[in-house]
Amino acid sequence: MTKLRVGLLFGGRSGEHEVSINSARAIATALSAEENANKYEILPFYIQKDGRWLAGEAPQQVLQSGVPLIASENAASATQHDLVSQQQQTIDRWQSPSQVAEVDVWFPILHGPNGEDGTIQGLLTLMQVPFVGSGVLGSALGMDKIAMKMAFEQAGLPQVKYKALTRTQVWSNPCVFPKLCDEIEAALGYPCFVKPANLGSSVGISKVRSRQELENALDQAATYDRRLLVEAGVVAREVECAVLGNDQPQASIVGEITFNSDFYDYETKYTAGQADLLIPAQIPDEISRQIQDMALQAFAAVDAAGLARVDFFYVEATGEVLINEINTLPGFTATSMYPQLWANSGIPFPELVDRLVQLAIERHNPRNS
Repeated sequence: MTKLRVGLLFGGRSGEHEVSINSARAIATALSAEENANKYEILPFYIQKDGRWLAGEAPQQVLQSGVPLIASENAASATQHDLVSQQQQTIDRWQSPSQVAEVDVWFPILHGPNGEDGTIQGLLTLMQVPFVGSGVLGSALGMDKIAMKMAFEQAGLPQVKYKALTRTQVWSNPCVFPKLCDEIEAALGYPCFVKPANLGSSVGISKVRSRQELENALDQAATYDRRLLVEAGVVAREVECAVLGNDQPQASIVGEITFNSDFYDYETKYTAGQADLLIPAQIPDEISRQIQDMALQAFAAVDAAGLARVDFFYVEATGEVLINEINTLPGFTATSMYPQLWANSGIPFPELVDRLVQLAIERHNPRNS
């Protein structure tokens, strides 16, 4: 049987470069598992932090070690006066390795900007080769927190109160900024959360409890992104549901995140021992079913495909369920919430990876599925 050549694309220029490497290592192991070894051949492609695409031995080295490669000295040695060299380096950096033409199906596992926001998905679409996960629209909506909330609102999904802002409003003249803070305080109160709209689920987020903290958080968030989001705080349990499929997706059992930090920030999410996953979540059956239904609605609302993890707030005091966000390219190590939810729903990690590859092919060739 001819093996499918899977282009495992990882690394990237975002702050989640190391997370991407860990996800890629887990996926490579799953594709090499006994049940998949006769189906797939892995062609790894590593994008360095400077944007350079590497194929062959270098990506294998990163997969084996789990350590990022340092950008080549030649790429960093050009001076401002060496314009010809700089231009050549730019051309070299964006030149795809020849092995790209050998790929039958892509498995992009690039977290954060330029990886799950529709940009790499647009490139893969232009290549006219199947790829795992959502397309340009689903990825872009899943990444932009403001556009995502607008899609959820259109779908009738309940959410916390929020206010969308721009960098221009925050960095406006001294007369306008205080009025903006007044509006936020009146509409949302404290505590509230300030977030860049397009930096992943946990990057650049601040929890604020006072006017001074609000002003500082808005200024900080504006350095990350030109679009900002402020959300009202809520006393709730944080629960998550995984979705798998294309036009007829399935929802997993529901899991819960528990942690001792003030909120589920980037450090808590990616530091061992900082958070616990409880699967299944100890919540009433009717609440679990409601969360599963809402997860499928959210998946459809942003036109997601393949996979997504949908996060919710369960307000136990009132029985209310509020959607928080959808992540169309969640962390994918064997201990990440998305694979764990499916493992506890009866789909072990190697089978999950196999299904995602097959879903990519099905979406690319719908008449043959």
